[in-house]
Amino acid sequence: MPTIDVNGITIHYEEFVPDSGPEDGAAPPLLFFNGSFSTLATSRPLVQVFGSRLHTVAHDQRGLGRTSIPPGPYTMADYAADGLAVIDAMGWDTCRVVGISFGGMVAQEFAVTHPDRVERLALMCTSPGGAGGSSYPMHELRAMPIEQRAKVAIEIMDTRFSDDWFAEHPGDLALVTAMGDRPSPAEGSEAARGEFEQAEARRHHDVWDRLGAITCPTLVAAGRYDGIASLANSEAIVSRVPDAQLRVYEGGHAFFAQDPAAFGEILDFLAE
Repeated sequence: MPTIDVNGITIHYEEFVPDSGPEDGAAPPLLFFNGSFSTLATSRPLVQVFGSRLHTVAHDQRGLGRTSIPPGPYTMADYAADGLAVIDAMGWDTCRVVGISFGGMVAQEFAVTHPDRVERLALMCTSPGGAGGSSYPMHELRAMPIEQRAKVAIEIMDTRFSDDWFAEHPGDLALVTAMGDRPSPAEGSEAARGEFEQAEARRHHDVWDRLGAITCPTLVAAGRYDGIASLANSEAIVSRVPDAQLRVYEGGHAFFAQDPAAFGEILDFLAE
């Protein structure tokens, strides 16, 4: 996995290239921003989906994975600057950008700060912050006792989720089980501190008054039953971004794994 030393840290990143691109041999370039507490190691299958159609670059964001865990506090501007450093390392003047959940927040910060670098933008299950609405406060979730945290995490992932729902929808149960099996860093470890710093940056996310600066075609994708980033928050983003469209999918915060139509439509938009 290649690295770059920039912004006072070492960033680990990875490229994902389609086996066969367009006739000219060049798949469109895509910068991928990951969700809260997610790393390349934990989300590789998800990134590979985008890499199947676009020349995708993804990185472990500061404080996570194999990237440095510098002293805090971190800001959303820091995360956006790290993404800019990655595409500069790739030699890309412009690219398409996709962000999922927390990554969607970073993608918004990136797009309002560097609109001339973004060709197309896809924002998935995310929020603008401020008066436009914030996502569920993950810093509060992480402060809960572990049993309560696990229960609430399921409830907010999809507002339909319950024992009765899982009894009739084994696919959703398998999804929740797989996500619950992700290892968490030991309390008091540097890795845990990195996650804490990310959660603190996330709680201050607010691009509401700057969304009009986004100049590229934008797709905002939301799960109808998302209890983390509500549909109303996606509607708010669309109301402020000049060339934005909203697509609502039958699922919750992980709608892209629940609604078969989601990935195909999002990939078509980004590859256009």
